[in-house]
Amino acid sequence: QVQLVESGGGLVQPGGSLRLSCAASGSIFSINAMGWYRQAPGKQRELVARITSGGRTNYADSVKGRFTISRDNAKNTMYLQMNSLQPEDTAAYYCNTAPPWTNYWGQGTQVTVSS
Repeated sequence: QVQLVESGGGLVQPGGSLRLSCAASGSIFSINAMGWYRQAPGKQRELVARITSGGRTNYADSVKGRFTISRDNAKNTMYLQMNSLQPEDTAAYYCNTAPPWTNYWGQGTQVTVSS
């Protein structure tokens, strides 16, 4: 059974950076497109970045140019480098396949951008 564990969140000031990690218990990265999702209070969960098994990436317009998604298939780990963070980036961040598989949702990692 695949388990995804997110880490790296925290409290950061506007303009700061964080790097999120997503570790998988199984080797799903090499055969699936993966994504980073976020959910802010009172809002629906949204896809912010996606990466294919071949490394092709796509980003939501709101994070384009600021966030970078990457993956290390050998380590079964995916990353999200987040720069120039803004208060509107505050949310719980999750990783999953893209499109997402219900059984793969983990606990997420909280990112709070505030001065």
